[in-house]
Parts: sequence; structure tokens; C-alpha cells
Amino acid sequence: MKTLVVNPYLPIPARCTKIVSQTELEKLFRFEFLGKTIQENFDYLPGQFLELSIPGFGEAPFSITSTPTKKEYFEFCVRKVGTVTGALHDLKEGKKVGIRGPFGNGFPLNDLKGRDIIVIAGGLGLVPLRSLINYILDKRDKFGALKILYGTKQPKELLFRDELKAWEERKDVELLITVDAVPEGQEWSGNVGVVTTLIPKVEMHKDYTAVICGPPIMYKFVLRKLDGKLREDLIFLSLERRMRCGIGKCGHCAIGPKYTCLDGPVFSYEEIKNLQGAI
Repeated sequence: MKTLVVNPYLPIPARCTKIVSQTELEKLFRFEFLGKTIQENFDYLPGQFLELSIPGFGEAPFSITSTPTKKEYFEFCVRKVGTVTGALHDLKEGKKVGIRGPFGNGFPLNDLKGRDIIVIAGGLGLVPLRSLINYILDKRDKFGALKILYGTKQPKELLFRDELKAWEERKDVELLITVDAVPEGQEWSGNVGVVTTLIPKVEMHKDYTAVICGPPIMYKFVLRKLDGKLREDLIFLSLERRMRCGIGKCGHCAIGPKYTCLDGPVFSYEEIKNLQGAI
């Protein structure tokens, strides 16, 4: 796999080419590197992340939400929660940022090929999983069945609505969506309940591979529902919320002897189930 990293401390300039509002708090940002050669040679795995810097505001890690099969650009979907994300939300198309990476370990694509896959996403967890889903769809003949379970707190928080509709219309994808609750004034005719309520609604065999990403509290309940149904070495979790510096220097993402930014953010459940504080 080709990589952008030459000097991991040195940001490379990229230009914002497209911004699309997803919800009241989330926007999708599309970027391309200023050098055509750099962009053409930029490669990554679904599940990896980049460090994005905005002069005067700082730097933060973001999971890549685009698929590496699209070579002309890369994308982030970002919630406005702090200084860097606030500055990013104020960014205009055509403006430049700094990019470092890609960092971390993504989903093991070679191990996933040929397998039946169930994707379980909660809230912003769909952001890194969108990269994997669209990779699978772009190379559909390389993978088995694909089931996607996605849940948000309320209907207005659903991300990538056009893509959700397109995935739902495909005959080679099974998509189930749920919301925790339907506040007054919002329309919803689908399932109501947390994402784990969708798991009994789909059929899966012992050799299915599960890929999971969502808020930390979600993991233990999803894993409890999958207990005995799937092999622990075939359950992969993205712990992308723990990341910070990207190169194992700040210690913020340490889980026992492991660093999320170096050893993850994608881990198998078998690998981390006994690490205190991992889940």
C-alpha cells in the first residue's frame, strides 16, 4: 500500500473542494492535495485516520469516511464540538488545511475478502464504517453477504441519507435502521429502539465477520448480543474516539500496553477483551 507519510510531523497542504451539511451539527468535507502526484499516490485503509490542522486553531485526528477506491479526493464527516471542529465548520470551499497521515491500522481487508459481513454502527460510528461499506460495494464480487445495522438517537441525526437510500435499494445489501426515540415534530416510520434491537432481526452464521463502531457505551451491549453467535476473532471494533497525536507520543490513547493510534484504532475483540478500559 502506498502512503503519504514521509515525515509524520510535517503537514501537507490540501484544499477543501466540497462541503455538505449532514445534520445540524455534522458536515461532510471533501479535500484534495495540491499536488496531483501526491493525490494520485495517496492510499489508505478503511478505518485509518488523518490529522487535520488549521493555522491558528490547532490540529485534531479524524477518521477518513471516503473509500480508497475513489482516488480523486478524500473526505471527513465532522461534528462541531470544539475549537478545531468549530474552525473546520467555518471553513469555506477553496480554503487550505494541513494533513498528516494516514495513521493507525484499518480494517483487515485481505482477511475480510470472501467473507459474509455485518456492519453495526451507532451515531457517528457510521463515519469510518462508511469507508469500508463503500469499499465493499465498489469491489462487490470480492465479498460475501453484507448486512448493515445503523442506529441514531433521533431521526434528524441520520447521516448520509442519500447513500442510506441507495444502500437500501440494492438487492445485495440488507440495511436496517433504528432510532432511540422520535421526538415530537419529527417523522419516522421505522424501528424505534437502540441498535442492539436490530441484531435479532437479521440472520447470521458463526463465521460472519462483524465490524462495529459507535459511542463507547454501545460496545458492551452489542458484544453481549453477539456473544455465542460469532467468533471473537471475527469481531472488529474501531476505537477511533481515543485518538489524539497519531504517532504514539502523547499517551492519550494508551490502553494498557497498546496505543490506539499505533496498534488500532481497529482491533479484534479477541485482541482487547481482557485489556482494562478498552471497552
